[in-house]
Amino acid sequence: MSQMTGGQAIVAELMRHEVDVVFGLPGAQIYGLFDALHEKRMRVIGARHEQGCAYMALGYARASGRPGVYAVVPGPGMLNTSAALLTAYGCNAPVLCLTGQVPSSFFGRGRGHLHEMRDQLATMRQLAKWAERIDHAAAAPSLVAQAFQQMLSGRLGPAALEMFWEQFTEKVEVEPVDPLPLLPQPAFDFDRIDQAARLMAEARAPMIMVGGGAVDAGAEVLELAEMLEAPVVALRNGRGVVSEANDLSLNIASGFHLWPMTDLVIAIGTRLEIAGWRWKQTPANLKSIRIDIDPAELRRYSSDVGIVAESVSATRALIDAARKRGVASSRRRDLIRAAKTRTAAEIVSVQPQVDYLQAIRDVLPEDGIFVDDLSQVGFASWFGFPVYRPRSYISSGYQGTLGSGFGTALGAKVARPDKAVVSVCGDGGFMFAVQELATAVQYNIGLVVIVFNNASFANVRRDQQQRFDGHVIGAELVNPDFVKLAEAFGVEARRVSSPAELKPALEKAFAHGAPYLIEVTLKRGEEANPWPFIEPAIRHA
Repeated sequence: MSQMTGGQAIVAELMRHEVDVVFGLPGAQIYGLFDALHEKRMRVIGARHEQGCAYMALGYARASGRPGVYAVVPGPGMLNTSAALLTAYGCNAPVLCLTGQVPSSFFGRGRGHLHEMRDQLATMRQLAKWAERIDHAAAAPSLVAQAFQQMLSGRLGPAALEMFWEQFTEKVEVEPVDPLPLLPQPAFDFDRIDQAARLMAEARAPMIMVGGGAVDAGAEVLELAEMLEAPVVALRNGRGVVSEANDLSLNIASGFHLWPMTDLVIAIGTRLEIAGWRWKQTPANLKSIRIDIDPAELRRYSSDVGIVAESVSATRALIDAARKRGVASSRRRDLIRAAKTRTAAEIVSVQPQVDYLQAIRDVLPEDGIFVDDLSQVGFASWFGFPVYRPRSYISSGYQGTLGSGFGTALGAKVARPDKAVVSVCGDGGFMFAVQELATAVQYNIGLVVIVFNNASFANVRRDQQQRFDGHVIGAELVNPDFVKLAEAFGVEARRVSSPAELKPALEKAFAHGAPYLIEVTLKRGEEANPWPFIEPAIRHA
């Protein structure tokens, strides 16, 4: 044991868990934490808004697979990060929020102390997978260790810790805690594996669907797909689990062409958003197998065989059981390839987004990272941008968090400085976080951001025009000159107006090695509607 402040105890425990960077914005309640970070010379990347800290931690976690850590003041500061915490929960990302609390002598008294909330811990528990209060500095090591254990056990997710103001600077005897082992995995049920193998043996047209829970199971998923000659379909977080250069890897648009004839779904680490409600009609006599680490997930969407397990070992067991049963190939590779070819011809109609996405794909290396935001190009990327590697396509998942993209991409670039990273934003979403251009410059984060400027929240505008008798309200925007704005921050920038111009501009931006902004100018209402390829019932109504 040794004498430490609460801040020093937290930082020492972060270092024991191999944390190499903290995204943070200092303030009065957590001065002791930042002083300890300074003392240990841990890398700290600040931000111009608390939400930027949290989104950067999210991007770091999504791109690296390691926990992302951020620190902000309590109350308004923590609340400013709530959208990112919620997004981390939705995307199963291990993100740790460190925050303060009023002095213990004021706690629960409602006297209006700085940043006081009635029950901050209860709020954080609604946003994170796990949250606790450090009541005394001596408890900091064990609770930090528990936070990492909870984030990384079972279904991954964010955690949050608060500590009383004075405990960050008060010295006490502290005993360090080694990283805790992950919580035990659910017991493996081989009877269910055998039941699943029987369903595979009976199937003639199986389809594999993968989500973010399968991100580390790419080799196993591909082996299963090759054995069955089954398509592997992903929407957002599962993209790249199997490279879309492979004939068997499909996106939401190409997979739909095979859906009506599908007789078995094998869902691995996915909430089944596609089959659950994106694709409206369920094929007759469809059977389903689900593999998920979270038992609650299997109750949300019923299946014929539900297997509670992590994806790698369960998919391997499924392969072995299928081989023992002599499960045969569906011999549908040509049909699957034809679905991809057909879709490639169809989505060309989604212009100019698809051509812009192709220009980006031509320049971005296979292992480069594409971070989307809610925009017409972002939506089109769900089916119009091929993905070749896991963790190389990062979105806000089902939360659809407008404005999350730029901050998330900054964190991804911090995590993977060796990779080309591009942030693809609309003008509306980018303005949520434009101030983080200063962060990119200050810390020389060599991210390329492409801002598609259509002077609108285009999706809202289209819906208002088509569904509400043209009553457009709050959807048309007046924007700054993004090139001049970037230059005012010290960021090199360029404006383009065609895919042909974007390609050389992007090549120059990646070669620049420092923050770079490209504005793409569009006419308001110019972009085609991408939704018929995401929710095909629109197209086939």
